[in-house]
Amino acid sequence: MSQYPVKKDDFPWWLVAAATIAVVAGVAIAANDLYSQVFSVVTKGLGITVFVTIVGFALASALGLGIALMGLSGSIWLRQFSRFYVEIIRSVPILVLLFWVAFVGAPAWVAFWNWATTPLQAAGLVEPMQVRDFSLLWRAIIALMIAYSSFIAEIFRAGIQAVDIGQIEAAKALGLSRYRRFRHIVWPQAFKTILPPYSNDFIAMVKDSSLVSVLGVADITQMGKVYASGSFRFFETYSIVAYVYLILTVSLSLALRALEKRLRRSSEPRG
Repeated sequence: MSQYPVKKDDFPWWLVAAATIAVVAGVAIAANDLYSQVFSVVTKGLGITVFVTIVGFALASALGLGIALMGLSGSIWLRQFSRFYVEIIRSVPILVLLFWVAFVGAPAWVAFWNWATTPLQAAGLVEPMQVRDFSLLWRAIIALMIAYSSFIAEIFRAGIQAVDIGQIEAAKALGLSRYRRFRHIVWPQAFKTILPPYSNDFIAMVKDSSLVSVLGVADITQMGKVYASGSFRFFETYSIVAYVYLILTVSLSLALRALEKRLRRSSEPRG
């Protein structure tokens, strides 16, 4: 038995305290001209932060699922490639990977594209691509996609392997194809196991999206950095930046936790 039991009926006083602080801070921002100005500047980057998070996480999920399925395939080459990819990518800091994609990978891709389309360029059908044509926003998204796909692949792999092998064998006996077994038997059960760590990675992506500011992408952090460097209001600016991120991450955490509880209740036997 756990030494520190968690009671199901514990009242979420932490949430009351957090909500109170958020409301008081919101009133203070609205009542103070300086804080209101900082808030209006910082939130101009909210759209970029949301875009980077959603697109980057969606692409990372698709790539991660593919890597996970490779790791579970019957081919030793695919399994070895999956393990190689996961171990190498997870071992590189996200910031380093961001710089590598932005300043090494992107120029290399542009050079390859120009080489591959040389005949089309000679015919006047395609214009040569410049490195500056590869936007920094998409370089950042690709870097986050690659970084997070390695973690998500391990989450998917563990969730799929947690499904009872007997049910998969029964589906095979019924003549279901591999795709239908995965869609109707494996994935619905694996998703309930995957959701908690998957949700944590999504929240982490919201916070790690701030790394795109090092490339000058105009997200929340970059807008705060620009304002603070011009006004020297570092305390006010970064307090607002932290406040905005807290509102985003705590709100997402509560929403995802509610979804987990709903799925858990729906899976419990009735009666």
